[in-house]
Amino acid sequence: MQPNDILKYCLDNLPDTVLVSSWGERGIFYNPNNTLKRGIYVLTVKEKDGDNDKSSDLNREKIYRVNIGIRKNTFINMFGSVPARPPKGGIVDMPYDFAKTDKILPHPVYAWMSWVCALNPSDTTFERLKPLIQEAYEYAKEKYSKRK
Repeated sequence: MQPNDILKYCLDNLPDTVLVSSWGERGIFYNPNNTLKRGIYVLTVKEKDGDNDKSSDLNREKIYRVNIGIRKNTFINMFGSVPARPPKGGIVDMPYDFAKTDKILPHPVYAWMSWVCALNPSDTTFERLKPLIQEAYEYAKEKYSKRK
């Protein structure tokens, strides 16, 4: 599974989504008819470390991370609790190796907002991500309807 495959899957299967590149990553946003400036986040693909996000060691060759914003109750069911927001430049206080590939993990920086991630997911792991992507999409649609 490559980053472009994941982004294409989203664009092909999640109506009214758009691809936006910014902040060194590419994101899928829910944005029917481009009515909002960017839209509502569904998923991002990050392929390099950022100033405040180095814990996944994305500067390794051919390493990328898929990031997905899910509902709080789903996150709690998966990981037990939502961590506190980390200090600027820090990571969440959770017992995970955030550089591990092919595993669904809490997001190292945004787990406090119920985001999950996976580095270089295999086809099998991507199949496990699909319901989370669908949930993030439905959640984005709800947020969008509240903004209109």
